[in-house]
Formats: sequence, C-alpha cells, structure tokens
Amino acid sequence: MERSDFVLAGRHVRLEPLDFRHAAGLTAASAGADPDLYRWSFVPVGASAVREYIATAHRWRDEGNAIPFCIVRASDGTPIGSTRFFDIERWGWPDGYYNAGRPFDACEIGYTWLSPNAIRTAANTEAKLLLLTHAFETWNLWRIVFHTDERNARSRNALAGIGAKFEGILRAYRVATDVTPRNSARFSIVASEWPDVKLGLERRLVDVP
Repeated sequence: MERSDFVLAGRHVRLEPLDFRHAAGLTAASAGADPDLYRWSFVPVGASAVREYIATAHRWRDEGNAIPFCIVRASDGTPIGSTRFFDIERWGWPDGYYNAGRPFDACEIGYTWLSPNAIRTAANTEAKLLLLTHAFETWNLWRIVFHTDERNARSRNALAGIGAKFEGILRAYRVATDVTPRNSARFSIVASEWPDVKLGLERRLVDVP
C-alpha cells in the first residue's frame, strides 16, 4: 500500500492524514449547518457520527483502498472538512511490464465536504489542486474520477468548473443520502488533460487573498 501519512500543504489549506485528534474540530465544522447544504453529500453530524466516519475511513485505509484527509485551515489549524483518495485501481498489466513506477493506476477523489463558512472560499479549489497535483505528478496516475449525485447541481457545476469532463450517468450506482439507489454523475480528468486543468486551478487562486 502507498504511504498514507503524508501532508499536502497550500497557502489556504493543509491536508493532514485524517485522525481521531480531528474529531472535535470536524464535529464543530459540520454543526449547525442548514440541512439543505448537505442534502446530497454524506456529512457526519455530531460527535458519534464523526468518530464513526473516521473509523470507517481508517478501515478503508488499512484495507488499501483509501487515503483520507482532514482539510485544515492553514491560517489557524482549524479543521474545516474532509476529503480522500479512494477506490484505488491497480490494473492488470502484462507480466514484466514496468508501469513507470506508479504505485497504482487510477483512483477517485471524493467524500469531500466543507464547513458552511468554508464553502465558496479558496478551500475547495486549493484542496483539489493539492490532491490532483499529488495524483498526477507524484504518483503519475493515468486517471482521476469523481462521482456525485445526479441531482446535485452545485457539485456537478463545481466539477465542470475545475475542468473535469462529464462522462455520463451511472444508474443505481451507489446509495444516496436519502437511502435510495443513487444515479451518479461521473466526471474524470486524465493525465494528458492535467496541465490545462492545473493552469485553470492556479489561475482561480491567483486573486484570492
């Protein structure tokens, strides 16, 4: 399994390995939000839900299928949300083929949520830039995938806005937040597209104080 104990640091946010020491901060981050804000996303609300969320993320990490992070505000170290790499794919390359030193071939970025006061700030843009830079420039991956509820217009617009390509709708693909089979809108970025996507993300951050 690839190392999961690294930190990704930017000017606005820092992505730290998700740990139980973040539990109190994440509980505060999701408290008091308008329920409609998290209507289509799985966001842990309350201390017990946050601890269960972290425990599940650790189990996936230990199984080799996720690398979870706490999104921390760089200016004061306050937890403001979470995100992760998951659904890690190792393709079946022919015997003897050297896959350019990649630890794996593709994965998904998801389980991303932010506190209400961090939404529509630089936090999400920079978090995506940090994750994608690591995926394409350190791991040298072929592809990054994103899924969101078909009904989640805000998330779909945000993914299109960062340069991810819409691939289509996967029907009854996952369990939705309303406990129904969810149709998922699928987006992706492939390695050849990364330079242009990176430039766009960097431009969006230039004028942010």
